[in-house]
Amino acid sequence: MDKPDIELDPQEKPSRSGGRQRLHKNLDLLYQGRFSKKEVESKARVWEVLCRYFFQDYVSPNDTVLDLGAGYCDFINNIQCQEKLAVDLNNDTPLLAHPGVRVEQAKSTKLSFLADESIDVVFTSNFLEHLRTKEEALQTFNEVHRVLKKGGLFLILQPNIRHVGFEYWDFFDHHIALTDKSLIEGLLIKEFKIKRVISKFLPFTTKSKIPQHPFLVWLYLKIPLVWRVMGKQSFLVAEK
Repeated sequence: MDKPDIELDPQEKPSRSGGRQRLHKNLDLLYQGRFSKKEVESKARVWEVLCRYFFQDYVSPNDTVLDLGAGYCDFINNIQCQEKLAVDLNNDTPLLAHPGVRVEQAKSTKLSFLADESIDVVFTSNFLEHLRTKEEALQTFNEVHRVLKKGGLFLILQPNIRHVGFEYWDFFDHHIALTDKSLIEGLLIKEFKIKRVISKFLPFTTKSKIPQHPFLVWLYLKIPLVWRVMGKQSFLVAEK
């Protein structure tokens, strides 16, 4: 949860004078102030449990996995697979990636460093709301579809504004609002097959008042009935 990545607006294209560096500096400052060191460490422990007892079910040991909008690399650092790739514009992301994780600074709408049908699983968490327009979201879906192998999976963990409400806009870098239903429509436009939809899964943010001890996170995952009460993020699985 809470993984940052902001796409560059077309009017904010980097210049040779260092425009991209200034934009990245703004990203760095924004996210350095969002979480304390203690919160970052606590969030990493939460993700270790989430990966081991939930997301790992969708990833095989021999898979090549792309974490799109990787942020703090909480997912890609903890998931078990053969090859790990992370994409994010945040300058801190390479510093947070574990050994063995390849980090690329690229826009989600142009993953030109990846060949067609080269990825088994694409994962993204708390990312799509940072895109400037739904057209960019569709372009992102198109690129994900291109790089996925046939039968490959697109895993999306996403704040659901239908459940979050106005709290959705408490983050300065949220631009577009999505629900599980609008996500499904966008994915179908790009010819994905919808395999699983959990409308209410995880709380909105790790800053929520839910206990974050690893055992309690594990227990939360084991009781889907609680998701219906506390869940404000949706989880979708789409297949190419």
